[in-house]
Amino acid sequence: MKNIAIVSIIGVLAGSLTGCAGGGAPESPKQPAAEKPHDPVTLKMFTTQPFNKDDLSNLINGPLQKKYPYITVEPIETPNNSLTQYIATGEPMDLLTIYNGHIPSYKDFNIFTDITPLAQKISFDFGRFDPRSLETVRAISDKGELYGIPYNVQFNAVYYNKDIFDRFGVAYPNDGMTWEDAIRIGQKLTRLQDGVQYRGLDPESIIRLMYPLSATVVDGKTNKSLVSGELYRKLFETGYQIYSIPGNKPAKWSINSTNAFIKDRNVAMFAGVNIFNSLAQYQDLNWDLAQYPSYKDKPNVYGMYDLHVMTISKTSKYPDEAMKVLEVLFSDEVQMMSTKETGRVSPLKDPKFKAAFGADMPVLKGKSIPSIFKSQPASAPPFSIHYPKARDILSNQFQQYADDKKDMNSALRDADELINQYILENTK
Repeated sequence: MKNIAIVSIIGVLAGSLTGCAGGGAPESPKQPAAEKPHDPVTLKMFTTQPFNKDDLSNLINGPLQKKYPYITVEPIETPNNSLTQYIATGEPMDLLTIYNGHIPSYKDFNIFTDITPLAQKISFDFGRFDPRSLETVRAISDKGELYGIPYNVQFNAVYYNKDIFDRFGVAYPNDGMTWEDAIRIGQKLTRLQDGVQYRGLDPESIIRLMYPLSATVVDGKTNKSLVSGELYRKLFETGYQIYSIPGNKPAKWSINSTNAFIKDRNVAMFAGVNIFNSLAQYQDLNWDLAQYPSYKDKPNVYGMYDLHVMTISKTSKYPDEAMKVLEVLFSDEVQMMSTKETGRVSPLKDPKFKAAFGADMPVLKGKSIPSIFKSQPASAPPFSIHYPKARDILSNQFQQYADDKKDMNSALRDADELINQYILENTK
């Protein structure tokens, strides 16, 4: 009986193993269905912020060929690079590069869309990003939509001409300077020598000085001028201290500060944004950089979140493919290439990107790159559609103050009135 039971059990087990195959050979495992072939898709990209042909090839089309070979991105070539005029033509636009401060000026053109649903389709991980950079973009929208992703987080630094410092026997600037410190050094370097008027410190503009204060001239929600109170008095006072150093004010306000530092070489310290591409064209310039000066009450803070954003046009016929472009551009591999080769600060928060910044750029060999990252951007409040014009009005009034044509109170009062008047006349 015992042997009969064992034989019965073996028979049951054998049946269970072979029954599904109907007694024949076991089935081969099912192969995954082959992905359907895609029709070629060509996306059109308009650039209002730097993204040249090498960037397009190296950061987008090259990587796309590996992952999505059916997608190609082409630049939109226009005679005058006017986004407004191009939109009016009704021609296709799938992708757009734009400064975050200019997005509100184009909201009425109905070209922006929330990319969040598109990102969810491909499980795009926003957790990899510096959250404040994404919050800055969301703050521009009406309901917290994300119109795009920053591919470059602008930085600020002090660039200095070592030959001018050496000629006048002045020690090079250190990291951790306040604006008062920078002004004192600038005073030592502003002098007339051998027929050349050297300027010790060029902050580029009153607007550049404004950004670390998180001031935006016009309230992005109410569209009212914000030019009043102690914040703007502090701004004007700081600017005046710099430009009132005898000989430090430019001969004309229209003079390009970057050219004055790189080409004319009569500026000892230039406090501005990323100028590495320009510096690369003048390899004989003996320069280095230091941390951007801070306001005393805002240590280690420089210009507010100044972002070059890539957006997907609401009018695109290929939004899913456009999102795949962003997927490739913001991969670790491509972002590492970008930060090493183009000197863009990646929005990805992993510290490895800052550590690798500019590693493959010959112009940065031996330069004090860590100084850039000792400061953090100030918060950027929502911008107004009227910001560009209001900014120009404020600049003009400051220049009149710096030229001693107006006192501070009059310049600020006139700026406030002119901005509100402009807004009233240009509100639909």
